[in-house]
Amino acid sequence: MPQFACTRHARGAREEGPTTDRRICSLVIMPTTARPYQAVPPETADVLRPALPGLADETITAIAREVPGYRRALEGEFGQVVRLGVEIAFNRFLDLLADPDPDAADARGTYVDLGRGEFQAGRTLDSLLAAYRVGARLAWRRFVEAGVSGGLSPDAIYALGEAIFAYIDELSAESAEGYAEEQTAAAGERERRRRRLVRLLADDPPAAPEAVRTAAAAANWQLPRGGLAALIAATEREGGAEEGPLDAIAARLARRLGEGAIGAEAFGAAVVLIPDPDAPRRRRRIEAAVEQHPVALGPTVEWGASATSVRRAIAAHRLVAADAAEGTLIVADDHLAALLIAADPRLAADLAATRLAPLDELAEGPRVRLRETLAAWLDRPGQVQAVAAALDVHPQTVRYRVRQLRDLFGERLEDPDARFELSLALRVR
Repeated sequence: MPQFACTRHARGAREEGPTTDRRICSLVIMPTTARPYQAVPPETADVLRPALPGLADETITAIAREVPGYRRALEGEFGQVVRLGVEIAFNRFLDLLADPDPDAADARGTYVDLGRGEFQAGRTLDSLLAAYRVGARLAWRRFVEAGVSGGLSPDAIYALGEAIFAYIDELSAESAEGYAEEQTAAAGERERRRRRLVRLLADDPPAAPEAVRTAAAAANWQLPRGGLAALIAATEREGGAEEGPLDAIAARLARRLGEGAIGAEAFGAAVVLIPDPDAPRRRRRIEAAVEQHPVALGPTVEWGASATSVRRAIAAHRLVAADAAEGTLIVADDHLAALLIAADPRLAADLAATRLAPLDELAEGPRVRLRETLAAWLDRPGQVQAVAAALDVHPQTVRYRVRQLRDLFGERLEDPDARFELSLALRVR
């Protein structure tokens, strides 16, 4: 008899929302080592064939009456398919009694297709398996009557009962296989469509709004009204491939986040798009989903400007992740000044070289000490005691070094714009 195991699956292409899950009980047929058909005398098939006429009609009527999920489904084309399946099932069973090892590939395909059809129709396997049980019960009853009338021995009739229910297990297994194949195919197609949507939303310049709406509808993903933000889990530069392709890394993080998150590789990064990232408790959910490696969060933007969030999050990840602790959530907006400097490395290098040129003529020791003092002084202008505490030196030492800096930089230490440029130059260094 079949055994059942419940496992967690995504609802697939027919889900009402992108994050809804449900329990699907998948049929698992345990293999048997013996074929019960071999215990039934081959001549039994000829004895039972006279019982076949009318058995298919009787079975269809009983299924419509006893299986609620099929009361309307058996009308029209689907009903004709089921009738054909019933007729093939009964004839195939008798053929197996006459020859337990026939080539039954064509007949097998009928029941695989029935399983596929159940998934396509949005049903579980429950109704189909119930229909198989109804057919088995009726067949057993009619075959016993025909067997007794035909003079079959009690042992042959007992063996016939075992063969019938083993046969129903086989049909159930074939339909379960078709159901699982279709389920896997649908999930794969949905993932492909969602990966395409992520890349479309990450495009810069942005894709046409109508193209994005069409792709979102095809992926069964609702464009968020409250904006979205990009989350970067890995980039090629950090060797994300060590844990698997970037597509897989992004999909794994999106599953942990739930709530409509979708992920894929884009621009050499594992990109996850999070709808409505500023909703209550959403930041806490994001932080909880970050596991081992640092993850960068871009700014919240309207979905039409999603490329901005993606690019900024990628930049923040590449800038900060190497020095961040495990499980760190890097918020791109907390690093805007550093991102601005990193946006044009050549320009930043030129700024540092020209603005800090007065220090270049000094020996390494004095140059390092004066650069540290300059940074602390610019952070705390005029606060000798605070600068001394930050540098762990005597205040008189600070006054002496500041006099040296005034000799080197002159009035630039008093000009706000010049001080700003010096601060940027020190950050570059």
